[in-house]
Amino acid sequence: MSPIENTEIKNIDHLGIVAGLIDEIGIVEIINSKLGIDSREKIASGILVKAILINGLGFVSRPLYLFSQIFDDKGIKMLLGEDVERYYLNDDKIGIVMD
Repeated sequence: MSPIENTEIKNIDHLGIVAGLIDEIGIVEIINSKLGIDSREKIASGILVKAILINGLGFVSRPLYLFSQIFDDKGIKMLLGEDVERYYLNDDKIGIVMD
């Protein structure tokens, strides 16, 4: 197989700029340092807050139970990290972080 056959194209629109600014400010690290990282969780709280900010600044806000759908056609690995899957972003985890 050639590399072209394995290529997957995902859209990030202006969200790449938003994600870059969030990384530059260091919001993920600040949130993780304040809330801690639980090794049993699949996604850190800081990454989830980054996803919430991308959702809000992406002008595609959805109800919590539909939150992960905004990343259906987006390059989630590029925006949030290589080890983040769409189904990690669920309303249960959002509720825990917001509490």
